[in-house]
Amino acid sequence: MEKVITGKAFVLGDNIDTDQIIPAEHLVYSMDDENEAKMYGKYALSSVPADQSGLPQGEIPFVKDGEYESEYSIIIGGSNFGCGSSREHAPYALMKAGAKVIAAESYARIFYRNSVDGGFVVPYESVEKINDKIKTGDEVKIDLDDNKITNLTTSKSFDLKPLGNVLPIISAGGLFEYARKSNMI
Repeated sequence: MEKVITGKAFVLGDNIDTDQIIPAEHLVYSMDDENEAKMYGKYALSSVPADQSGLPQGEIPFVKDGEYESEYSIIIGGSNFGCGSSREHAPYALMKAGAKVIAAESYARIFYRNSVDGGFVVPYESVEKINDKIKTGDEVKIDLDDNKITNLTTSKSFDLKPLGNVLPIISAGGLFEYARKSNMI
């Protein structure tokens, strides 16, 4: 896994729930069939209301119409990111859309665990509120060794809480892959 991840930011508000991340109507696709699995990327964040994104409805979609991947590889969220149902499809959909890292103020526990256990995305917690300091489209850099996010557009940096023991699990591709590589199973 890359130790420095650079990309465009997509900024969201508080309480982004799993049905906004991947609406239930799109849970019909197989995660094991690559042709169907890409549909999770296509519909990722397709139900986020305008008041949660801070953007006029439809002005900047996470995934452009007709595409399966987003130009935004880093998601910036507020508090309680991933609340709602316990579906593992939510972090999976973000990964399929090309997201590599989420930096949020806080997470719903089950979303955080699903992100780590599946090795889908790196779920960083910010030390302070940052979704009001970074704008959608800003170029940002996340340094996994220094636990920092730098807004390259404004040259401002913010601390992230250390990932601790979850980074090796995500780097391995999830909990089962980590256990295999560590000779636990």
